[in-house]
Amino acid sequence: MAGPDDSYDLALAAATLRSNAPDVQALVKALCAQLGDTLGERLRIERSGGRLRRSEAITALHITLGADAFDAVVEGSTLRCVVAHTSGGIRIRTETLDTDAWLVRLLGALRDEAVHSESTRRALENIVIGGPT
Repeated sequence: MAGPDDSYDLALAAATLRSNAPDVQALVKALCAQLGDTLGERLRIERSGGRLRRSEAITALHITLGADAFDAVVEGSTLRCVVAHTSGGIRIRTETLDTDAWLVRLLGALRDEAVHSESTRRALENIVIGGPT
């Protein structure tokens, strides 16, 4: 991975990720598996079930990268995807995107962070070219 240039196509990477995870649960689980260790507390996962009976089914994931928050909420067989931009701790802009556009934005933010973080670079490479989950 060369850095923040466009040496690889983010739209193609997003399409590949979607094709490797044919349903919504598989997609969010794959993202969580690839990014969990790298992002740590910047990745929050919500699961169905209560405090005593927790399910493996993911209902939402929230990723914070810099001033942007990437939220994906599972609604049946679809994802409701939002990117929010904050400044000074205040949310100043929120965009609702389709899943592909959300993935492209997320991968772009990860690519920008990968310039400064070896673990983010490895996680992004695993997502883009495939690797251990």
